Amino acid sequence: MTVGLGLEGKVAVITGAGGGIGRGIALEFAKAGTRVVINDIGVSLGGSGERSSAPAEETRAMIEEIGGQAIISGESVSEWNAARRTIEMAMDSFGQVDVVVNNAGILRDVIFHKMDPSDWEAVINVHLNGSFYMSRAAAEPFRAQGSGAFVHMTSTSGLIGNFGQANYSAAKLGIVGLSKSIALDMSRFGVRSNCVAPFAWSRMTSSIPATTPEEQARVERMKRMTPETNAPLVVFLASAAAEGVTGQVFAARLNELFLFNAMRPIRSVQSGGGWTPALIAERALPAFRAAFTPPERSGDVFSWDPI
Repeated sequence: MTVGLGLEGKVAVITGAGGGIGRGIALEFAKAGTRVVINDIGVSLGGSGERSSAPAEETRAMIEEIGGQAIISGESVSEWNAARRTIEMAMDSFGQVDVVVNNAGILRDVIFHKMDPSDWEAVINVHLNGSFYMSRAAAEPFRAQGSGAFVHMTSTSGLIGNFGQANYSAAKLGIVGLSKSIALDMSRFGVRSNCVAPFAWSRMTSSIPATTPEEQARVERMKRMTPETNAPLVVFLASAAAEGVTGQVFAARLNELFLFNAMRPIRSVQSGGGWTPALIAERALPAFRAAFTPPERSGDVFSWDPI
């Protein structure tokens, strides 16, 4: 039995769609008959340099080549008024917005004790603030029409951990909290919100260090995971086939799909007379220690070759 996606004629706003994962997602939506708003400012991986419309124009040409329809927004996601203009452009051009994919991102990897506040602020502004601004701007048409779907890009760097990415990891874990709050607050309007942690070799991952044999082996594994392998999961989550799926965190890794668990209490202890620091050390710590989650990197947890 073929499951209908119900995406034909819908409108999807995809940030960071000028290349990599965002481009793959935009093309997958176009194949499903969705009209696409390509949001991209065409700057460097670190978010600097002159803006260029060339990446977005390339994506639009690819969409039109397969018979799809797309427009371009060159607005920054990291500014509230600019995010609103992107949604207004979608409404003016297509009369509706049905999907927002928060994919835009930059990297400024620095070990924590050497990270400049400007590197922190730049990454938080694009990833976390940008996801809020775009989602908040789309909340109005979603609420008015009684439907809508958000798909936010998180990362195992935030869900699990990684070296030299305090800014990126904090933003990506913050996006999970944002998505869950949207799912709770907007369910009454028929709006769903989910997260995807993508695995892909793209501009965002090409800066991963590969100095040790272990790191080099990891990079070679990642190169097999092309950006477009994440797109089917994103399109599914935005479709009618995902009705009732909200507030969840998924991952796509080549031919593997994952569902992540949520933060929930896993062990408890009680002291009838209350606790002192010494009593915690004596009784609570031994009970908790076996259930501690070790401080690992994403590569430690996803240590096997992708299938």
